[in-house]
Amino acid sequence: MKILLLSVRPDERAAIEKWGNRHPDVALTIAEWELHSETVDQVAGFDGLVIQQRTQIESDVYPRLHELGIKQLTTRTAGYDVIDLKAAAENDLIVSNVPAYSPRSVAELALTHTLRLIRKQELVDQRVREQDFRWAGLQGSEIHSLTIGIIGAGRIGGTAARLFHALDAKVIAYDIKPNHELDDVLTFLSFEEVLQQADVICLHVDLNDTSRGLIDEAALALMKPTAYLINECRGPVVDTSALLAALAEKRLAGAALDTMVGEETFFNFDLRGQELPNQDLIQLRQYDNVIITPHVGFYTNIAVQNMVDISLDDTVAILSGKSSEHTVS
Repeated sequence: MKILLLSVRPDERAAIEKWGNRHPDVALTIAEWELHSETVDQVAGFDGLVIQQRTQIESDVYPRLHELGIKQLTTRTAGYDVIDLKAAAENDLIVSNVPAYSPRSVAELALTHTLRLIRKQELVDQRVREQDFRWAGLQGSEIHSLTIGIIGAGRIGGTAARLFHALDAKVIAYDIKPNHELDDVLTFLSFEEVLQQADVICLHVDLNDTSRGLIDEAALALMKPTAYLINECRGPVVDTSALLAALAEKRLAGAALDTMVGEETFFNFDLRGQELPNQDLIQLRQYDNVIITPHVGFYTNIAVQNMVDISLDDTVAILSGKSSEHTVS
């Protein structure tokens, strides 16, 4: 069995080697390029395909994959919006993803962002760098005195809820399918009630037609002016223009963003000394109550190994005629 892994980062190589050592009967080939019209012919001769890319796969790629005998397309990520599921199905491609490489890794970053925001750590760090050691304006809040609102209490949101609950915060949540196994750590409320009552809103939803633009002008208007917004899921879940307006008008205490609209043009790039390619990013960086991290919520040793292991295990299962619980359609 020959499997080709695309868009492989240097930090993934050790994880891929570990998996390969456990499966000597599978031949693995790694490449740094993405799957596109001009590269698809390089897939010839392989049985399985594992991708992780940031840009859309063109429509002409799917029939070409079918012609080359490829029967599956697995992404090492939770998000699969770069794949046209309809085109994949029309060309007999089974698509699978890795829905949860490490819920703990993303949940821990949500907790980290929350603690930094409520203790005004960005402002503290900025002042100390400038040799300004005054306390004025730096009074923080203790997390046990706050209400944390979780939007999307699935694997990651549920894990985050347990972390916040362990620190004695009150946790409330909204989910279209409430998981009542979490009733010991949170209370499910309506979307509007969570926005209105929470001191911190943590977003942990999938990106789909119902979540795109979920946090818009109307949603932000429901939040307390003393509340913080934390986005650890996908950039398009937040209307960036509405967020910028709320920050400018001080209708929000601050925000932490690990993902943004258009991030594929700047996250994971060294842009030192260059003009930034995104106006929203430029504006957001001007606020000392906004934290921006380059989509690193998933980026831990355990998560990277899980992304590799789960994607390759699923590829082998599908190619062997077995089923995978991670197929999407």
